[in-house]
Amino acid sequence: MAVKIRLQRFGKKDSAFFHMVVADGRAPRDGKFIEKLGIYNPNTNPATIDINFDSTLNWLMKGAQPTDTCRAILSYRGVMMKKHLLEGVKKGALTEAQVEEKFSKWQDEKSGKILGKHDRLKKESSEHAQARLKNESAVKEAKAAKIAAKIAEAAAAAPAPAPAEGEAPAETSAAE
Repeated sequence: MAVKIRLQRFGKKDSAFFHMVVADGRAPRDGKFIEKLGIYNPNTNPATIDINFDSTLNWLMKGAQPTDTCRAILSYRGVMMKKHLLEGVKKGALTEAQVEEKFSKWQDEKSGKILGKHDRLKKESSEHAQARLKNESAVKEAKAAKIAAKIAEAAAAAPAPAPAEGEAPAETSAAE
């Protein structure tokens, strides 16, 4: 039985999210599975990946084959790196202490990159909002100036109404 680590689709049309599962290779995409390993949501930026690291690593070490997309996700989270290092321990090239040191160093670098991307996205979003607000206020001021010019033009073009025959001119409030 060929065991695969693959994605199971959930969610509405155009807003899909996925469960990462271990399933028999012959089972349908959204069919029966052996174990749920985590969740992948590509709708957020950066994509949300929540996986059970130990269980996924255990299945990989037993020989489960990830699909291309799952392999990319597992590489991003470091599961494939840890598997590679543990295979080095099996061959005698590394010790457990070296594996933990290398993996923690790699994880620190990766988390720094992820935080950098998150901060950059947040900064770009706030800059975009400020630019939009600035453009919107400029448009608003231009419209207000246009309306004021139109009102002034209409007041200058309209002569004061002449009194009708038999009527006295209007009195001002100062004369009273």
